[in-house]
Amino acid sequence: MQKLLQKIEEKLSKNYGDNMAQRIRVRLVRSTIGTLPKQRATVRSLGLRKIGSSVEHEDGGVVRGMVRVVSHLVVVEDVNE
Repeated sequence: MQKLLQKIEEKLSKNYGDNMAQRIRVRLVRSTIGTLPKQRATVRSLGLRKIGSSVEHEDGGVVRGMVRVVSHLVVVEDVNE
């Protein structure tokens, strides 16, 4: 069992690098008025509602892709724990 867990950990570190457990903070800095409905939905699914609101997410491909779609509306910071 221990060997299996080590294999899984190695595979994950190859795929995701050392950022596997990193967290990022996403903050909404611009209004969603006048943006495309898809972008508004992305902001909402990130958990952002009002300008200035922020949320923390695990750093991964899905969240990075969502942030890229609305990069003109949000600011991303690394969270140091």
